[in-house]
Amino acid sequence: MTPDHDIDARGLLCPLPVLRLRKRLLSATPGETIRIRTDDPVARIDIPHFCTEQGAMLIETEIHDDAVIFWLRVP
Repeated sequence: MTPDHDIDARGLLCPLPVLRLRKRLLSATPGETIRIRTDDPVARIDIPHFCTEQGAMLIETEIHDDAVIFWLRVP
């Protein structure tokens, strides 16, 4: 699957990955997909929680050695 929006938040620490996601979510069209890559360990908690608060659907979470990749759909 190819995302409509791709965010590379590797190297950024909390709260920056969520803030980047929030900014993109506000400018995206409903139904579009966003992929965000992060290596911040706290993002594993923060991003799913943020999606729940914003009504975004967390489609998939991929855990790799160097990063976590979240796929979500814009509400």
